[in-house]
Amino acid sequence: MAELCDLTGHELADLLGRGEASAVELAESCFHRIDQVEDDVHAFLWPTRDVGFEQARRVDDSIRSGERPPPVGGIPVALKDVLATKGIRSTAGSKILEPYVPPYDCTPWVRLQEAGAVLIGKTNCDEFAMGSSNENSAFGPVRNPWDLGRVPGGSSGGSAAAVAAGEAVWALGTDTGGSVRQPASLCGIVGLKPTYGRISRYGLIAFASSLDHVGTLTRDVRDAATLLSAIAGYDPLDATSLEDPPTDYAAGLDDGLRGLRVGVVEDWLSTKGLQPEVREAVRASIDRLAGLGASVGEVRLPHADYALSAYYLIAPAECSSNLARFDGVRYGYRAPDGADVVDMNMRTRGAGFGDEVKRRIMLGTYALSAGYYEAYYGQAQKVRTLVIRDYDEAFERFDLLVGPTSPTTAFKLGEKTGDPLAMYLSDVFTIPSDLSGTPAISIPCGLSAEGLPIGFQIMGPLRGESTVLRAAYGLEQDIGFAARPPLVRELAG
Repeated sequence: MAELCDLTGHELADLLGRGEASAVELAESCFHRIDQVEDDVHAFLWPTRDVGFEQARRVDDSIRSGERPPPVGGIPVALKDVLATKGIRSTAGSKILEPYVPPYDCTPWVRLQEAGAVLIGKTNCDEFAMGSSNENSAFGPVRNPWDLGRVPGGSSGGSAAAVAAGEAVWALGTDTGGSVRQPASLCGIVGLKPTYGRISRYGLIAFASSLDHVGTLTRDVRDAATLLSAIAGYDPLDATSLEDPPTDYAAGLDDGLRGLRVGVVEDWLSTKGLQPEVREAVRASIDRLAGLGASVGEVRLPHADYALSAYYLIAPAECSSNLARFDGVRYGYRAPDGADVVDMNMRTRGAGFGDEVKRRIMLGTYALSAGYYEAYYGQAQKVRTLVIRDYDEAFERFDLLVGPTSPTTAFKLGEKTGDPLAMYLSDVFTIPSDLSGTPAISIPCGLSAEGLPIGFQIMGPLRGESTVLRAAYGLEQDIGFAARPPLVRELAG
């Protein structure tokens, strides 16, 4: 029999509703799994045991008084450590914020708290969400539960690994260049990046403000829809928040794929560096879409080849601006023994930031400097506009676009750390949706010969989450992916 922590959120919600399990029991199950595997996986920076049990007891008290909890009520959730939590350390995986305890909560967590969710802890991540492997954290790397010698993907690798290993039922991450979908692909779970502005970014420690999306990491598509429904919606505290009414994204999951027009990004399937097993699994999933009644055709995104280059000018430029506030004066780490304020600033930033963050700050500062702004940052923004137009034109012909999530399965720890350009190519298929702000989801579609998960990506038009989720759910049910990491199977006996 599966442990409670290995069930989906909707399965646990049913158990709570029938009185067959308590919120405290769900929290106990997740914390027990953390105790079992965390020394190996290192998905968490700050488990919140006391906070979690207190919240779980409140949910149980409300159930005993006759209240029925909302769909996320009592379900253990983990938050990526770039999301601010009042009274709980929030470091963005960086030494420069190691002592920081926010005086406020991010809006997604405010909404989950109001719905009775139970916080299990803050998850490890690449420093300031900069990375594709979760090896850039100042607190050590996360390991993939499918193979502890491999990366879980990044930068939301801690959240993805926690969900895959059963340490949390579901989790929140952030997606700036693919950092929800790529780790979901490498960890064999579901990663959803909604439309830009769908989920409030208030309380998110910023990396690149025009690209940052809060997203969900779950074990199945129904959970993704449920979690999105709980946290999406207009927030006056976020100037980029969409003024759309609350939506139940789980309502249309069973509508099927018949009649949907699906465009296959063929150029991605012939990309050099695409692992043959990934190509085969994606092709098989496309055939399944056709078998489920979707109309399948080819589509081109002519400027997607330039998206990676544009991203690595726009994102560093924005990070250079956003991270200027970390100077040792107002909060966080301060280097001792500075001769003056300038020397103290230099020492603080030199010791407080890791190599990847320094690399992107320098690149971004250069791109924004006088004499180079228009040649680099300005040109990158023009390419971004062309990418957006490509998507607009594609969605005039198709309801959805599909392709691989990651060009490879999980690679070995240390394999790409010495070659930043090779690491950046891990996001080649996910970055275009961040530049365009369109919703996209990754679902597991098979295993490689080495037993590593492969991800299938479904992309939709702006505000098209319902259609994306509907197609993902139909395909997920047809694939029937039920594999779990060896680490979890061993614990289950």
